[in-house]
Amino acid sequence: MNLQPKVDVALIGGGIMSATLATLLSELQPDWNIQVYERLGELAQESSNPWNNAGTGHAALCELNYMPQAPDGSVTPEKAVAINEQFQISRQLWAHLVETGVLPEPEKFINSTPHMTFVHGASNVDYLRKRRDALADQPLFAGLEYSEDPAVIGQWTPLLTKKRAAKQKIAATRIASGTDVDFGAVTRYLFDSLKKRGVDVHVNQQVTSLKQLEDGSWRLKLLSLVGRYTNTVEAKFVFVGAGGGALALLQKSGIPEIKGFGGFPISGQFLRTSNPAIVAQHQAKVYGKAAVGAPPMSVPHLDTRVVDGETSLLFGPFAGFSPKFLKRSTWFDLPFSVRPHNLVPMLAVAKNNFGLMKYLIGEVFASRKAKLDALREFMPTAQAKDWELITAGQRVQVMKKDAKAGGVLQFGTEVITSADGSIAGLLGASPGASTAAPIMVDLLQRCFPGEYSRWEPRLREMIPSLGTKLSDDPAAAAASLAATAATLHLTA
Repeated sequence: MNLQPKVDVALIGGGIMSATLATLLSELQPDWNIQVYERLGELAQESSNPWNNAGTGHAALCELNYMPQAPDGSVTPEKAVAINEQFQISRQLWAHLVETGVLPEPEKFINSTPHMTFVHGASNVDYLRKRRDALADQPLFAGLEYSEDPAVIGQWTPLLTKKRAAKQKIAATRIASGTDVDFGAVTRYLFDSLKKRGVDVHVNQQVTSLKQLEDGSWRLKLLSLVGRYTNTVEAKFVFVGAGGGALALLQKSGIPEIKGFGGFPISGQFLRTSNPAIVAQHQAKVYGKAAVGAPPMSVPHLDTRVVDGETSLLFGPFAGFSPKFLKRSTWFDLPFSVRPHNLVPMLAVAKNNFGLMKYLIGEVFASRKAKLDALREFMPTAQAKDWELITAGQRVQVMKKDAKAGGVLQFGTEVITSADGSIAGLLGASPGASTAAPIMVDLLQRCFPGEYSRWEPRLREMIPSLGTKLSDDPAAAAASLAATAATLHLTA
């Protein structure tokens, strides 16, 4: 075993979160020694991999789960607006990094792709109309179009209306400023730049234990998966950005803040086609409404994807259940995550989410024909021969204590930080990668309160709207959208 010199920052996981945090720290504190440790042999192979996520650039432009209908029938925009504000921070950071040469020409990782919603049935059409009305005066949703006319919707994307029953009541919204993002590419380009700045990125390195020392720093034990030898590194600050593997590592750290937290894994699949004749007819990301009992990340959508310069269409996701917390891990992740402190919340979640359990079991056993039938609700002309089934990434939803219910299943992300700010980790999933920048800025403020005031002017240079709400200032919102669109070569 080799004891390495103490470093300033150790980042566990080679995905978009670690890449974003390392990039911010290298800009703010270039003299710090930053080390990154990835368990797999390549970076961005789990949730950040482009085929393991939808690449939507979640800005709440089309995702209906961010604007659910209340029991009284009302629809309010607050959550959708907040998600969009967060995405603008990521977009501004990416634009800054393109301008400074950290990221390459933007077409290599982000492309204009209209974001649409599509529903059918009278009640759903009524809901979508209310959603449109609620967003009509929101500056960040400027340019949102709405139609119930099949001819107009067919002009937006022909696959939705071709051979659809003429009497079926349909509606759609469209906003041209949506994007498709290859988060795997963003991650790799950021790490390429970080390496040039002196950040060491180690692959095939699994963190097997974390122990806090008397001086508040952390000792990490590392297992090299090539050669099977061990190393030890000491770090003043540790970030656990290991996706589904974060829960186990935070539990190993022993920090009291992780008590009561558990993880609920949900797997997924997509149907994919690269048939040029089909791909040419659909230039959009089209989201529908989730089935009753379905988790938010299972909202059906038919998406344009641009990966490595090739355009494909994805439909899904089809949710399922696997006890694994990562695509490349073991079947014992879920049972090994159970602790006395999280057993009650986990049992409460199981008891209170019977509908979700039933839905996931049904998805596990759904036939290929059933999946194609779901696709045909969006694309009536879909033919089985054109579509292949691919496996998406694992998502681990947060389970935590709740005073009333005993335990709740939380959809979204949650940053766990120790009281002394020496270690932090990220749990959860969507909107995840799209909001990596604001999540990491928040982490900086929480974990480095002494340095943050000194860093803030530099952060504002990189992210001009930081600390403000673009949605409160139509002129500022329009200016920000136009500026980032110009730099990222996007539709304004």
